[in-house]
Amino acid sequence: MQANTTDLIVGTYTNEGSSDGIYVYTFNNETGKLIYKNKTTDIENPSFLTLSSDLKSVYAISEFGSDSIGMVYAYGYDAESGALTFKNKASAGGSGPCYVSVDKSDRYIFTANYGSGSLAAVPILDDGSLSQDVQQIYNKGIITDGKEEPSRMHSVVISPDNRYLFASNLGTDKIGIYLFDEHAKTKPLKELEFVSLPRKSGPRHFVFHPNGKYAYLIQELDGGITAFNYSDGKLSEIQNVSIIPEDFSGKFGAADIHISPDGLFLYGSNRLEINEIVIYRINQKDGQLTFVGREPSQGKNPRNFAIDPSGKFLLVANQATDEIVVFKRNKETGLLSPTDSGLKIDKPVCLKFVN
Repeated sequence: MQANTTDLIVGTYTNEGSSDGIYVYTFNNETGKLIYKNKTTDIENPSFLTLSSDLKSVYAISEFGSDSIGMVYAYGYDAESGALTFKNKASAGGSGPCYVSVDKSDRYIFTANYGSGSLAAVPILDDGSLSQDVQQIYNKGIITDGKEEPSRMHSVVISPDNRYLFASNLGTDKIGIYLFDEHAKTKPLKELEFVSLPRKSGPRHFVFHPNGKYAYLIQELDGGITAFNYSDGKLSEIQNVSIIPEDFSGKFGAADIHISPDGLFLYGSNRLEINEIVIYRINQKDGQLTFVGREPSQGKNPRNFAIDPSGKFLLVANQATDEIVVFKRNKETGLLSPTDSGLKIDKPVCLKFVN
């Protein structure tokens, strides 16, 4: 692979159009162009995926309806050809999986199961395949008038030191914190505590700052981004901002959140009747956010996006308009400008650079 290129792996919905599964493209960080490289067609609805830290394995959830048990697939990844070779699959530990991540030692993957409100830890075997010995943890929904409301697990993110797992639950409005033992043969997670967010805020995606001192949560239902100080498994809130324009009264659904490789800017996406990427500058001394600007996503339903490893481009997966849009990114200001380097692809919902 050339020095100015990297691979982009794309997860899609296969039941809503003509998409076949997982696609691999070569991305040029000088031109912003995407060139088709490979694909695999043996998985249904691979709506989220992750790579092992050695970049030799790809793990993808196969998302089904809320009443079906979801699966997670293991693939070997060949950097030269972009080929994904199926190894095996295992239970995602619940229904409606929507997120998968891997610990930094490549010993476990973690899944968030939206339909069942559960998370799971699945051991990774020596050959990169998955064990069937799955640890499942259910988060009980909030009890209202004697009835349990839905529990909606939405993301699972390992801490920078690989010692804690942070699980965002949209239904309970909490972040669960779990102690993680990477050397455990089975059941590596132990519940520690929960951090509560405002009711009906809808915690969704969670990200750590590259310096490991700050963390940020985007909330789907109220459009908030909460900034935290982070230290040794503990979160302390320092700020909450809203990505919703003050004069907007329509429907929205905040979705994804990422930080630029240099740690200077934070980006969040919004969907439904307002389709845009919102940009903030991060104060390096205290982690607080300052609003920079908004950029229309050039399509509908920007559910997921990714910043390329060079930091020069930001790519947006517009699910409802079947396209990946490539934006040029100004490293000094954080602002975005659309390019003509995107591509058409049915129902893209997850973008992962191989880096």
